[in-house]
Amino acid sequence: MRKGYKIILLSLIFGALSGIIASLIVVNYYVPDEGHLIKEWYKAEVAVSVSPHGLRKHMAQGDDSAILVDLRSAEEYEREHIVTAINIPAYKDPNTSAYGDVERIVGAFKELRESNPHKDIIVYCYSIPCMTGRKIGKMLAEFDIYVQHLGVGWNEWRYDWTSWNHEHEWDSTDVMDYVISGPDPGVIVGVEKSTACPIEGAFGC
Repeated sequence: MRKGYKIILLSLIFGALSGIIASLIVVNYYVPDEGHLIKEWYKAEVAVSVSPHGLRKHMAQGDDSAILVDLRSAEEYEREHIVTAINIPAYKDPNTSAYGDVERIVGAFKELRESNPHKDIIVYCYSIPCMTGRKIGKMLAEFDIYVQHLGVGWNEWRYDWTSWNHEHEWDSTDVMDYVISGPDPGVIVGVEKSTACPIEGAFGC
């Protein structure tokens, strides 16, 4: 009887060791092929990135299924920001980051997520190459709070309107209808409601 137990025990130990060794081999030596890497990159890109053109179209339709968050300093936000955006500063002032303020930043986003469980949260910072949105997004993901990233920053939204809007819209849209000053998010006024791109819940136009 004891011999049977020993055989079972040895089998279990051997099986566990084999599983561990196999896992280590897979983790350390498996190299995904190019197609797999491309597929995963696009999945992540589509999940995280938001088209500014699509967002603007939905804003013009009065769609409030997303919350925009401006990560710039309070000083810059109050000077001018994208209309409807709230401010959760990742900068103490225009020259000083506040990345170390993890508790405040995470707490603000946690409260925002809890009070708006069904809305997308989209962050933006200074420009397309600005890393602030990416760094804050990474910080939040570590606390299981997931945000999306606007495809342009403040500079492109405010000063490079024609680079991301369609050419036939250049004369029919005005950046100043989508920009506001002051400490409040503001509302869109004076924009003719668009019927284009009527895909509900999508910001991919």
